[in-house]
Amino acid sequence: MSAVPIAVRPQGTREFITDAVRDGGGDVVDLADARALVWTDEDAPQELSRLLSTHEHIEWVQLPWAGVEPYAEAGVFDTARTWTSGKGVYAEPVAEHALALALAGLRELPRFAQEVSWSAQAGISLIGGAITILGGGGITRELIRLLRPFDPTITVVRKTPEPMDGVDRVLAFDHRYEALKGADVIVLALALTPETAGVISRVEFELMEPHAWLVNVARGQHVVTEDLVIALREDVIGGAALDVTDPEPLPDGHPLWRLPNCLITPHTANTDDMAKPLLSARIAENVRRFATGDELIGVVDPELGY
Repeated sequence: MSAVPIAVRPQGTREFITDAVRDGGGDVVDLADARALVWTDEDAPQELSRLLSTHEHIEWVQLPWAGVEPYAEAGVFDTARTWTSGKGVYAEPVAEHALALALAGLRELPRFAQEVSWSAQAGISLIGGAITILGGGGITRELIRLLRPFDPTITVVRKTPEPMDGVDRVLAFDHRYEALKGADVIVLALALTPETAGVISRVEFELMEPHAWLVNVARGQHVVTEDLVIALREDVIGGAALDVTDPEPLPDGHPLWRLPNCLITPHTANTDDMAKPLLSARIAENVRRFATGDELIGVVDPELGY
C-alpha cells in the first residue's frame, strides 16, 4: 500500500505531530499534493477556512483538540469533507483530574491546606455517595470506570439519554435539574455549545445540596462566574473545583482566588507531556484508518459542532 499524502499545517508545527503522521503510514507533503490535512493552530479558524477554500480537494481534516468551539462558531465545518477532533484522546488524564478535584473538595483539602493551626474534623466520603456528570463522552466513560471502587450512585445527563454501563440513571438535558438534587458532586464534562453555555448559574446552585461540590473540567463558559462567586461566598454549595474558568486565565486578584471553598488548577488536567503520546497515537491511528478506508475516530458532526 502506498503512503497517504498528508499535509501538516501551519508551518513550524511541533515535530511530534509530523512524526505521528509518518508513524501511521502517511507521507508528509505540501498542501497542494495532499489528500488530508492535520491542522494544529487552535486560534486560527479563518486561516484554515482560507486554506481550504483554495484547496477544495482535501478530503479529511484532523484537529488535535477535543474542544473545537472556535471553529464551530466561525462556521469552518462543512459536509464536503470529513472532520475529526481530539475528543476522547485525553479522557483518561482529565477523568483522573476530575476525580482528584472531587475528592479534594469533599475532604475540604483546599481549606485544610491553608490552616496554620489544628482545626475541627470535617469532610464527606464519596464511598456510597451520589455523583452527577453532565456530558456523556469519553471523559465521562473513563470517570465512571475510575469511580467503581467508590460504589457511588451515578447519574449522567446527556443530549441523547441512552443507557450507559455502570450508570444508575441517564437523563436528557431537559431533565438536568432533577439530576442536581441529592448529588454530592456535580462534574461538568460536556461540550460547549450555545445550549450548554451558562448551564450552571444561580438557579442550578440553589438546586444543589448545601454540601455539594461543583467540578469543572470542561469549559469555563459552562458556569456563570458571577453567580458562582455569590454561591461560594454565601455557602449556597459546599465548594467548586475548577480546572477551567471564565475568563481564562483567571486574572490576578479575582474573587475566586481568595475563597477557601474554591480550588483552582490552571487548565492542567491534561498537560503537554500527557498529551503528546495520546495525541500521537490518535493521529497515527486515524492516518492508518484513512489509508484503508475504515471509520475514523473522533468524527465531528458539522451541525452539532463537536
